[in-house]
Amino acid sequence: MLTRREFLIKSGLIAAGTQILPRVFGETSAEHWPPYRRTLAVDGQGGSAVFFLQENDPALPAELQAIRDSGLTGLIVSPAPQGRFWLNDAAFERSRQAMAAWKSRIEAHGDLLLHVQTAADLERARTEDRLGLIFAFQGTEPLGEEIGRISMFREMGLRVMQLTHNRRNLVGDGCMEPGNAGLSNYGRQVVERLNAEKLVIDLSHASPRTTREAIQASAAPVLIGHTGCRALADLPRNVDDAELRALADKGGVAGIIFWPYLRVDRQPMAIDVIRHLEHAINVCGEDHVGIGTDGGVAPVKRSPEWERENREWVRASKQEGIFAAKRPDDLYPFIPDLNVANRFELVAARLSKRGHSDERIQKLLGRNFARVMREVWGG
Repeated sequence: MLTRREFLIKSGLIAAGTQILPRVFGETSAEHWPPYRRTLAVDGQGGSAVFFLQENDPALPAELQAIRDSGLTGLIVSPAPQGRFWLNDAAFERSRQAMAAWKSRIEAHGDLLLHVQTAADLERARTEDRLGLIFAFQGTEPLGEEIGRISMFREMGLRVMQLTHNRRNLVGDGCMEPGNAGLSNYGRQVVERLNAEKLVIDLSHASPRTTREAIQASAAPVLIGHTGCRALADLPRNVDDAELRALADKGGVAGIIFWPYLRVDRQPMAIDVIRHLEHAINVCGEDHVGIGTDGGVAPVKRSPEWERENREWVRASKQEGIFAAKRPDDLYPFIPDLNVANRFELVAARLSKRGHSDERIQKLLGRNFARVMREVWGG
């Protein structure tokens, strides 16, 4: 989960209240896949600047238009702080406040946005041409040691919970921890309670052992909502073939990310997204693969200032070990030739050209994620 400033930088909006910046890689694409606008398309992890911009910000109309142009039905978003050690009561309160604020913003734009809490809501978003927002935490830190908070957050509209981020927490190890510890005893209790409360479990960012043990411990299908295939890019944020198979055996879905984790050397491009999708299909089957971009809905806008800020962010990420030190400073946390609002349609068009059936493409674009949500949430 990015901070507010990091998200705005990644979105090409340096700060709330600034003008929209020039030089966009792309805003719409001429590539079309005819069934797209009737397809239930779900991004397994993403975001929108609509939650960070004020109502009178001149950048807001363009953000809302990007949502319309995207053609997305559902978007898993993370309103609470995570990715850091948020274990105290102040952080717990911040999580509650953020969820309340995000729900208010959704209600303010109810003609375009819908807070998804049931499978029927997701279908409603599709038929009404609205974007369904699915609330998730990218880590269990907001729980602290109070497992009962799961039911409280569910009442507030939380529907997906990631067990860990990059670091170790009370539940288990994140993918950047060298110890590769698995689920703690408390973590097993959390998994059991999440199953009982009908929240979808997400294992993105988890260590390999935490991933394996959580898949085994869960009584319900789980997600790895935004990841890559380790067989193609041997990086900590990716999952190996054994984990993909175990996920599929439990009925779960892995979403392919649009970050530099798809390669170990240079900037990934659309062909790398396709390669990871096809590898995952070959390993675990077309019913268990999706897309989780981990990016904003709107295309990223570039300027000299944006390029400088991005290079600084990449250098800081390399110091933290998120990217290897040998990677170039001009990595982008998006796919340059998919940097358009309707990027899911571009992926669909390119998969179609490679011979994938419309039925398979619809599964990859969102029906697989929707199935897991329906099975876990019920109607």
